[in-house]
Amino acid sequence: MDLLTIFVLAIGLSMDSFAVSISCGLAEQKVSFAHAVKIALAFATFQGILPVVGWWMGTGIKIYVESADHWIAFVLLAYLGGKMIYDGATMSTDKKESNIYSFRHIATLSLATSIDALVVGFSYALAETEKIFGGAVIIGAVTFFFSMLGIRIGKDVGGKLGPKVELLGGIILLGIGVKILIEHLGN
Repeated sequence: MDLLTIFVLAIGLSMDSFAVSISCGLAEQKVSFAHAVKIALAFATFQGILPVVGWWMGTGIKIYVESADHWIAFVLLAYLGGKMIYDGATMSTDKKESNIYSFRHIATLSLATSIDALVVGFSYALAETEKIFGGAVIIGAVTFFFSMLGIRIGKDVGGKLGPKVELLGGIILLGIGVKILIEHLGN
């Protein structure tokens, strides 16, 4: 693949992370730069590593993962989105402590938004290309940029929406999960 194709692919793969990053910024308006970097780095790492893992695994299990990747992403995002909606709906006017910084939460979001990157790695294996590592670095860097941008946008918008903004973040996550499911079932 040429550099332009890899860059466009990286942008496409990073859009789920971008949308989820917006919901992270919405859920926690006081997210520090260090925490934003932690979240964006997790998204970028998963997006960058999973194509390599997919390439390494090759075509042997591609048919198994490809047929279920949308269900895995949907379940993970629906669970997290539903929890955020519930927490937002039951939140009192006092801001309760958020768990968006927990390893489990960040890892689950990172995995849910990067399962499609695993399948991209399989396609690299099918194309018998050896240039997976350069592509993975580009995918990770683009994802990091869009994740940081998403957190910033969510943080700016969230400050204007008030204390029940976690509802919106949960709706976004649930919407992304439904979108992934509909896209794959429609094909």
